[in-house]
Amino acid sequence: MKTFAAAVLGGVGSLPGAVIGGLCIGVAESLGATYISSTFRDGIAFLILIIVLLFKPTGILGKSNRKDVGGAQMRKRLGFLRCTRTR
Repeated sequence: MKTFAAAVLGGVGSLPGAVIGGLCIGVAESLGATYISSTFRDGIAFLILIIVLLFKPTGILGKSNRKDVGGAQMRKRLGFLRCTRTR
């Protein structure tokens, strides 16, 4: 489960992102086990996962796959962006 958290943290489909995510989770777990408590070691990875999913769902290096489903393309097709005054 920690590998899934590392992949999501880095960005699914991004190999460098998964490496960076794994390093971040490993460092955070080690620091948390040292300064907080070793019983929270597994919880730290999932806390990081939840925070990343809330603020940046695509991950650190993930790319958004959103497309313009109708906004500008539809206005352009219908002619709303052109000024068609005739005098």
